Amino acid sequence: MQSPATPPRDNPLFVNALAKGMEVLRAFTGAGRYLSLTEIATRSGLDKSTAQRMSHTMHQLGYLEKCADTRRYALGRQLLDFSFQYVRTNPLVEVATPHLIELRRECEERVDLSLFDRTTLVYVIRLQSKREKFYTTLVGRRMPVFCSAGGRAMLAKLPEEEALQIVLASTRTPLTPHSITDVDAIMAKIAAARKDGYAMAVQESIVGELTLGAAVLDEDGRPAGAVHIAASLHEWEPEKFAARMLPGLLKTVHVLNQRVQ
Repeated sequence: MQSPATPPRDNPLFVNALAKGMEVLRAFTGAGRYLSLTEIATRSGLDKSTAQRMSHTMHQLGYLEKCADTRRYALGRQLLDFSFQYVRTNPLVEVATPHLIELRRECEERVDLSLFDRTTLVYVIRLQSKREKFYTTLVGRRMPVFCSAGGRAMLAKLPEEEALQIVLASTRTPLTPHSITDVDAIMAKIAAARKDGYAMAVQESIVGELTLGAAVLDEDGRPAGAVHIAASLHEWEPEKFAARMLPGLLKTVHVLNQRVQ
């Protein structure tokens, strides 16, 4: 998954040692649970001595755990406190939660809230349905905006040139054989979402899944996040799914957007 943009390091306020510690934590992105010190150094781009000092410090602070038998490191439970505090204090999450619970009750399919993070979105509410793959239900999962319904719906709320620059900055690696990666085709999907007020993605992030998404705006009228409804292609035809789910989706997004007016 594409990581957040790297900040300039020539700023006198930038603390390189802290950045190196964060690189150690980010080394676990997309990896298995445990990493050796050599693997941490390789994945973080740090030399082994620096990786060892940073990993030891993170372990002492509780942000890394260590297997007593193999001496390999894993992310520590202490990190969950940051996720909890972020979600607990995010005003959109607080406002959206009861409305998404009601939407989930009405549609009986998975309902999500994601936050916009330029080339990616991050899920912060995931209300699962009767059947799910394990990783699709986890809060904190990142998805590229170019091939997700919610992502395209959010890009549609930006000026066309800005949306294009975000698409161009994306790696556009296909997640499934059905992912649309051609820039012109993606921009056409975004234009359709701008016209319709919502977007649909069929099997572009998970084979067999279709998703509707609509954007939630901030006080400046820019995309803050998106509400998603996802279901199985084995149970729904795209047209019937949209006809059944769109009224509830658009109603929920309309209510959430009223909060900034």
